[in-house]
Amino acid sequence: MPKNPLQLAVIGGATCDERHQELAHQTGRAIAHAGGILLCGGRGGVMAAAAEGAVSVGGQTVGILPGASATQTPPNPYIGLAIYTGMGQARNQVLVLSADAVIGVGGGWGTLTEIGIALKHGIPVVLLASWQLERPDGQTENLLTQAKDPEEAVRLALQAAGQRSAR
Repeated sequence: MPKNPLQLAVIGGATCDERHQELAHQTGRAIAHAGGILLCGGRGGVMAAAAEGAVSVGGQTVGILPGASATQTPPNPYIGLAIYTGMGQARNQVLVLSADAVIGVGGGWGTLTEIGIALKHGIPVVLLASWQLERPDGQTENLLTQAKDPEEAVRLALQAAGQRSAR
């Protein structure tokens, strides 16, 4: 039986600056080149840039959208498969739990909630120009990694996802 490709979620702000847009675009390309499927929230900003990057090299993209229809929350034009949840921001849980690993690019409070959901459920997180977290008790999370560039972020995410699925 063929092995399913790994699903990597790219999380980040619905609006972003040019730097985060470029990082997200390169991350999407790297995911597609590695044979992964890109998951995202399906909207603008980091999500659109990552999906555009993946599509530009023939990659597959899935958008987990907050509204119940395309009328409520139209997906960005680079989403190959749109999943309408009707759940608002609660859709963040669906997105994260559908991923083998998560890559955070920049982001705001919604991104932080997605990072927390991933950590709570043991899903590896790689951060790229994103949040820097420290637990109050000084313990470090094994699943939270900082990457220096998009290629490293994808490599680390795929490695962590592969280790997780081997358990």
